[in-house]
Amino acid sequence: MELLTPAIGLLFWMALVFGILVFFLKKFAWKPILSSLKEREDSIESALRLAEETRAEMAKLKSDNDKILAEARAERDKMIRDAKGITDKMIADAKEKAVAEGNKIISDAREAIQQEKTAMVAQIKKDMASFSIEIAEKVIRRELSDKKSQEALVSTLISEANLN
Repeated sequence: MELLTPAIGLLFWMALVFGILVFFLKKFAWKPILSSLKEREDSIESALRLAEETRAEMAKLKSDNDKILAEARAERDKMIRDAKGITDKMIADAKEKAVAEGNKIISDAREAIQQEKTAMVAQIKKDMASFSIEIAEKVIRRELSDKKSQEALVSTLISEANLN
């Protein structure tokens, strides 16, 4: 039963030991424990603050990346439109040049054909004249029996042909 009703001396010594223990804990243990708790609280708070700053920075970087990506797409689209315009212009210029070259070739061919036609007509006229003279000569030789009259007639025809 002694344990249930402790004596006054035991209570005094227990209080004294408890006081000494509290004094030593306060003097040597509470400050380091409290400072380490404070440090841990500060490190957790700084980690949370850093995480929040990182989250904000990541959001900013994402928006910047989206903005840069949109600008790059716009620039790409502009370059494609410019290139398409340039190729369309080059194609149109090439078509115009081809049409002009075709027209020039056609006109040169027409001139060459006209010159050949003129040369052929002149050659045909020349051949016809000589052929006509030969025919006339043969016809006259048949009709005329006299050699002298043939020669006179032929020389007349030849001189007339040379004049033409």
